[in-house]
Amino acid sequence: MTDRSLPPAALAPRELDDTSDDRARITLPKGLFLDLPGRGSTFVRHIVGPPNAPTVLLLHGWTATADLNWFTSYEMLSERYSVLALDHHGHGRGLRNGEPFRLADCADDAVAVLDAFDVEQAIVVGYSMGGPITQLLWRRHPGRTRGLVLCATAATFNTTSREKALFTAVGSIAAAARITPKPLRELTGLRILTGRADRDLRQWAYSEIARHDWLRIIQAGREIGRFDSRRWIRSLDVPASTIVTTADEIILPRRQLALAGMLPDVEIFEVHGPHSSCISEASHFTASLCAALTSVEARTS
Repeated sequence: MTDRSLPPAALAPRELDDTSDDRARITLPKGLFLDLPGRGSTFVRHIVGPPNAPTVLLLHGWTATADLNWFTSYEMLSERYSVLALDHHGHGRGLRNGEPFRLADCADDAVAVLDAFDVEQAIVVGYSMGGPITQLLWRRHPGRTRGLVLCATAATFNTTSREKALFTAVGSIAAAARITPKPLRELTGLRILTGRADRDLRQWAYSEIARHDWLRIIQAGREIGRFDSRRWIRSLDVPASTIVTTADEIILPRRQLALAGMLPDVEIFEVHGPHSSCISEASHFTASLCAALTSVEARTS
């Protein structure tokens, strides 16, 4: 992997065909709207990696989008992998099919994306809400996962009073205010992006979340609160890595470590940062993600 630093944090990423200025922005990979038969249309980022490269499927967190969650990671991943990253139902440019948000449906959507690109198996990476979706993808679609990387996530989320407030009570606030309430901002990297004085990056972040279907976001929060894989995740039959965000104020490190302790074949990596470490600690997070993927690959051969 090439040793390179990220572009200045003040700058928003640019689309591949955007030549409006020559500042040192991250260039986003090719994006397209993809029709999933019987499901609807969703937005997907697609990177063709080196010949015979494994495919990595990136699943983002609650109230984020694929780009908000992964824009700092795309370039380094592209050196070794083919990459697919989609916006989940109701998030960003994700599915708008009129159906309620269900984590299980998101897992099925992700497999439909793999099918569309003729990918039989992928290493699936899930961040925060993407963790439950990743776990469900493995359970619902045997043979489609080569391995898992679970980042800043858990096997269950709703056992303390604070978590119940985050995953259920915020729904009514969002519905009434039509804005991103503080607990939702804290649950994603948006607090890092929108809290900066850097107008360029902040405006881009707001443009991403402006696309959300807030009813589906509310439903997603409730779904996360109901999720519990503790009865079945111990039977995981593919190698896994976990990335534990050690200063996480949303999904406590002990809960992340509890998930790792349930996995039969796992290596643990740490990022010393908050829940939004994919943004706030971008260089460290991306290096840890590459190491976690390398570890999974080594245990699949």
